[in-house]
Amino acid sequence: MDAITRACAKEFGPKNIRVNAVNPGMTSTKGVRTAGFEGSPFEAEAVKNTPLGRLGKPQDIATVVAFLASDDAGWVTGALLQAGGGLRS
Repeated sequence: MDAITRACAKEFGPKNIRVNAVNPGMTSTKGVRTAGFEGSPFEAEAVKNTPLGRLGKPQDIATVVAFLASDDAGWVTGALLQAGGGLRS
């Protein structure tokens, strides 16, 4: 993903199009609940290994995406932002 993001940023930058990617950590979503991860040993291990000590919430990811889409990120392109509470896979 990082290579594709950077390649697209380089290709589209001259057209004033920014390309970035967000790499979310385990986030409490309907899909995570449906898959049975919430309340499971897998979730407990993920939370234990996450420096912020919890699953992400959709709002945690949404604010990162909103920043990237805003003028405040006007000088950001080709970036892969980790939004996983400090856990890196």
